[in-house]
Amino acid sequence: MSENLIPSSKRILDPYDRVSEVLFGLIMVLAITGSLSAAEAGRAEVRTMLLGALGCNLAWGIIDAILYLMGCLADSSQRLRTLRALRGAEDAAAARQIIAGALPPMVAEVLQPAEYEAIRQRLNQLPEPPEQMRLRKQDYLGGLAVFLLVFLSTFPVVIPFLLMQHPLPALRVSNAIAVGMLFLTGWAYGRCAGRRPWLSGVVMVVVGLALVGLTMALGG
Repeated sequence: MSENLIPSSKRILDPYDRVSEVLFGLIMVLAITGSLSAAEAGRAEVRTMLLGALGCNLAWGIIDAILYLMGCLADSSQRLRTLRALRGAEDAAAARQIIAGALPPMVAEVLQPAEYEAIRQRLNQLPEPPEQMRLRKQDYLGGLAVFLLVFLSTFPVVIPFLLMQHPLPALRVSNAIAVGMLFLTGWAYGRCAGRRPWLSGVVMVVVGLALVGLTMALGG
């Protein structure tokens, strides 16, 4: 059986994934830029901060991408186990329970026994599944997207320090950019979740800054 017949349910980053990855990257870089004492910092301190911000999000982008790939593999493997359990079911009732457990509750509740049986028969007609699942091209593309979102979200926040000579105004511009990005992230989340986008944007700014403060307080 082709592994494509038991795909991961993960797409190449749905909107919620994109929002969460950008938020994560913003929190990490804000925790670093916020630790800079702009009134006392010189070019050496700013350079150290920039390298720390880029290096931190580079590392976390790689880690987050690996975790994403692990999730894709676990998801596909779970689907393979479900198919094998279904084929080994002793009777129609046991098969129905397995299928119901793999479906969204809203869908499982409205299906009739005959529909469960039709699903069971069609799944049993599939070719023999592979011994184990492997990551697909789509999974690797998703991991790359995770890395890029976390890492690239650093740059808008640190660009003022690269273009402006004095740290204090650079920090203010950087913070303004970060707040704007948090608002846009919340706006995007609100549209995806069916909430009022402007309110979601304001809440995201408050929550994001609170998380940054917590990260800094805990030494992150």
